[in-house]
Amino acid sequence: MIAKPERERFDITRPNLCSSLRWKGAFIDADPDPTVPRCNDGLFWCMRTQTCIGPDGNLAEPGNCHDPSRGCHAGKCE
Repeated sequence: MIAKPERERFDITRPNLCSSLRWKGAFIDADPDPTVPRCNDGLFWCMRTQTCIGPDGNLAEPGNCHDPSRGCHAGKCE
């Protein structure tokens, strides 16, 4: 298995993200500051398992949690 580059794995703008995927930045209620470089610490978790591992045993991160064919995918994140 070839590892995906980090920019693909951690891209929270991917279409069809699972609605159970959570990350720390989703809870920050502030306007983005264009003078500050974007930080993506890669800390993701699944609401269904409350861990970094999804119900199917794979990592909970945008690179994995955008595919509706994944058995545990809970629908599009709005």
